[in-house]
Amino acid sequence: MDLDAGLQRFNEASHSEATELARICLDIPRWADELVSARPYTDRASLLTAARSGSGPLSADEIEQALAHHPRIGEPPGGDDAQAHLARSEQSNVDSSDAAAQKRLTDGNRAYEDKFGRVFLVRAAGRSTSDILTALDRRLLNDEDSELAVVAEELRDIAARRLAGMLDA
Repeated sequence: MDLDAGLQRFNEASHSEATELARICLDIPRWADELVSARPYTDRASLLTAARSGSGPLSADEIEQALAHHPRIGEPPGGDDAQAHLARSEQSNVDSSDAAAQKRLTDGNRAYEDKFGRVFLVRAAGRSTSDILTALDRRLLNDEDSELAVVAEELRDIAARRLAGMLDA
């Protein structure tokens, strides 16, 4: 079976190179190390499945560490590193020209941070501003434990999408 070029590059990269690539996508060192150590992957689906399900439960500290690399939804990410480029691309559907939606995002981000003490994280890629606002409103109703579980799933979804994009690059 022939591997696609992106997966082959990932499988054949040195441990440190593959870990660096994975860290851009995964944000959590233990998770990236586990994903890299499980190479070689026989197909793209197995890598993406490992990214979505790997590393067991994420600790609150790991989640907080990962969130440090994610900008607020609706605010253009600064910087010129790979994570900033990814975040800008992922938030490209967020409509910054709609003043009312921007105000709702700003107010919702603040309310979320006041309640949970961290940045609101949602997979923005492929979602409209309206979809994001609906998710934000719904998640403000969560308690801390429920919200941590949602954030962990969002991190996994974002990681898998980023890895898929990395393989295509």
